[in-house]
Amino acid sequence: FSSSSHLPLLLRPRQPRLPSSSLHLPPPRSSPSPLMATQPTAAAGEVYSVWALPPEDVRGRLKGLMATLRSEFGGPAFDPHITVVGATRLHPAAAVEMLRSAAAALSPYPARVASVARGGFFYQCVYLLIDPSPEVVEASAHCCRHFGYQSSTPYMPHLSLLYGDLTDEEKERARRRVEELDKEICGLSFQISELALYKTDTEDKSLASWEKVEVCHLENK
Repeated sequence: FSSSSHLPLLLRPRQPRLPSSSLHLPPPRSSPSPLMATQPTAAAGEVYSVWALPPEDVRGRLKGLMATLRSEFGGPAFDPHITVVGATRLHPAAAVEMLRSAAAALSPYPARVASVARGGFFYQCVYLLIDPSPEVVEASAHCCRHFGYQSSTPYMPHLSLLYGDLTDEEKERARRRVEELDKEICGLSFQISELALYKTDTEDKSLASWEKVEVCHLENK
């Protein structure tokens, strides 16, 4: 390997001189850092979900069950619900209008608890598996179309009772505890006649930022 640094001075290749105008180039434009580019802004909207709310009497029954589970296993408090549209980022006004439009074309529909189950992550720790009847599945599909939402997994209707990062053993104990506390929970049937829009930032596991935004009542068509 040889280098021009070892050649006699007269034999070294001459470097071309730059024109004087090129010595006064404008400063390069600054570009946002990747971190800044990924930060959510007000224009990016908020994260929302659509929930189907059980009737008031069922809601009270479930809240008592959920409070007992939290006292024994920990976890944040949240309202009983069946997720209809998963978390998606939207402008607030658009999200409300989408909910109203979806609800206006939807009639009340039945839901039935099939079993008590446990899942594999924080937001599906222990839950009631809801029978995926045509009415339940179509209600979700109908709302997802209005919200332009596409899930990466098949729809699994469920009503969460406990959020948390528990071990499999703890989850199983909590699941059995549900069956002990409410022996009639499996087979419970109720009518869904309210859809609600909630702020649900899934990065906030304390749920402190979660809040109800709008409730729409479903009317018989």
